[in-house]
Amino acid sequence: MRDDVGLTAYLVNESRARREDLAADPLAAEWISAEQRGAVRELWDEFAAEVYPHDDLVVSLRGRVVLETLGQALDKRGDTVLVVCGAGFSSYPWLLPFAAAMEIDLPHIVAAKQRRAAELRAAGVLDQRKVEHVAADLNDAEARRRLLDRIRRFADGRPIAYVAEGLVFYLPPDDARAVTGLGVSADPDSLTVVSYWPSAAADHPVLEAQRRWFRRRSVPEDATYLTTSDIAAVVGGPVDNHSPEDLQRRYLGEAVVPETELIPEHVAVAGI
Repeated sequence: MRDDVGLTAYLVNESRARREDLAADPLAAEWISAEQRGAVRELWDEFAAEVYPHDDLVVSLRGRVVLETLGQALDKRGDTVLVVCGAGFSSYPWLLPFAAAMEIDLPHIVAAKQRRAAELRAAGVLDQRKVEHVAADLNDAEARRRLLDRIRRFADGRPIAYVAEGLVFYLPPDDARAVTGLGVSADPDSLTVVSYWPSAAADHPVLEAQRRWFRRRSVPEDATYLTTSDIAAVVGGPVDNHSPEDLQRRYLGEAVVPETELIPEHVAVAGI
């Protein structure tokens, strides 16, 4: 298993598989092959012991609000297309009836996703969906310009639901803002859903523990922190913000775990 930011994709799926009802993602576990499952569980248990034991809660809440927001976009316009940056092994194109979907990630993640999707289709787990997989280096401004052109051609005038999930905090500040704004750059009326770490949380103790874990695995530990004002400036409109405590109250009825004990990943929504 690679020691880079891509390894977090496996943690996301293990977390959602552990809270399938909360995440509303019955496919989460399927993306992890039988050969990988033991290693992924060991990685998750290590992360839980050294960083925090609630990743299943945070990641499942994040996925749930993304899924419900995307569903609202489809209710408004059934021809909406989905674009996901940092797609990892997410299931959104198969959980909702999008006209078409584009998933963007690092080359080795894209290759692994395509292989596993083919296996799951052959096994009858996934049905046929129009999903375009795109490998891109989102730190490269020229690569982003090419990607933007590709998104516009892909959308072909249809509404865009754009998701940047579990990604922008791993990018340098200018790149993080550019990736946050890819959806509105392609279509000013697009929906944007982005998860981010708020600037006020830069010294958060769980993030410090994660930095130590990253450092040991030779993963870059620098991070970008944003505010809702930063995101509103990028997307050119108001932003609805959802914190982990807000999401617990929304889906669990109460804040079971305080944000001081959680990775403070917020979800911002604009354009719905």
